[in-house]
Amino acid sequence: MTGQKTASGFDENVAAALSYGVGWITGLLFFVTEPQNTFVRFHAMQSILVFGTACVAFVVCLSIPFLGWILSIFVFYGSAALWLILMFKAYQGERFKLPVVGDIAERRMTNP
Repeated sequence: MTGQKTASGFDENVAAALSYGVGWITGLLFFVTEPQNTFVRFHAMQSILVFGTACVAFVVCLSIPFLGWILSIFVFYGSAALWLILMFKAYQGERFKLPVVGDIAERRMTNP
């Protein structure tokens, strides 16, 4: 990691970690406001994809009586665990790529 500053004024590892802060919302914010830094854009796009999907899955699960409610617990705790792991990895300066989503994020970070 080079420790270079981003358009937001943060070090790139801090900006990448913050892109996971409030899920897809901060991911979208950093993706839009960070035009040059591919490290931050990658983590921002991965945040949008992972937590946007988790948010939709959670709402769908909650709309299904009983079985869906049980599944929503797994979605909630699974996304909380992912949130912690992804923030930690980004802060460490690692370009931690999740299966499938990481590849999509990598393609999208350069082609908005």
